[in-house]
Amino acid sequence: MTRAARRGVLRTVREDLAAARRGDPAARGDLENAVVYSGLHAVWTYRLTHRLWTAEDLPGSRFAARVLAQLARSATGIEIHPGARIGRRFFIDHGMGVVIGETAVIGDDVVVFHGVTLGGRGGEHGPGVRRHPAVGDRVVLGAGSSLIGAITIGSDSVVGANTVVTKDVPAGSVVTGVAGTARPRSGHEGVPPL
Repeated sequence: MTRAARRGVLRTVREDLAAARRGDPAARGDLENAVVYSGLHAVWTYRLTHRLWTAEDLPGSRFAARVLAQLARSATGIEIHPGARIGRRFFIDHGMGVVIGETAVIGDDVVVFHGVTLGGRGGEHGPGVRRHPAVGDRVVLGAGSSLIGAITIGSDSVVGANTVVTKDVPAGSVVTGVAGTARPRSGHEGVPPL
């Protein structure tokens, strides 16, 4: 690994730790968070498995990525497919039951709570077909929310707990309820300060 690559990894680890401090008022410190936060463990494993998944010149790398992702799922209760694309400073709080599908795209500074699903509708398949949601920057996904299909959640939005979303959500929205209706956002509802 080159010096620049090592610096990039360390920067990413520091950013993820900072996201945990910002996202969880119970966070005590970086060492404790690094040791006991299953959300961080899942995200860091994802970052490794995603590199393997996209390493086309390394034979067997996709299989290795899937094996490591499965081990992380068993250890943390969080399932992140190595093919998903996740941005910087991603934080999963109380992560048990989180599922992020293969073609999901998640922006920067996103906070996800337990039981969140970024899933497909089924039926869609084939190379290059997006089956899972795309989530913009600075989005909060409340506990138990389900985002289903190749939908887009606009930046600066909040998806409330147990909300089911099957249609695009404009930027700056709050989405609540099983029907998942969007309304304009007022203020910074549910978004931790950056």
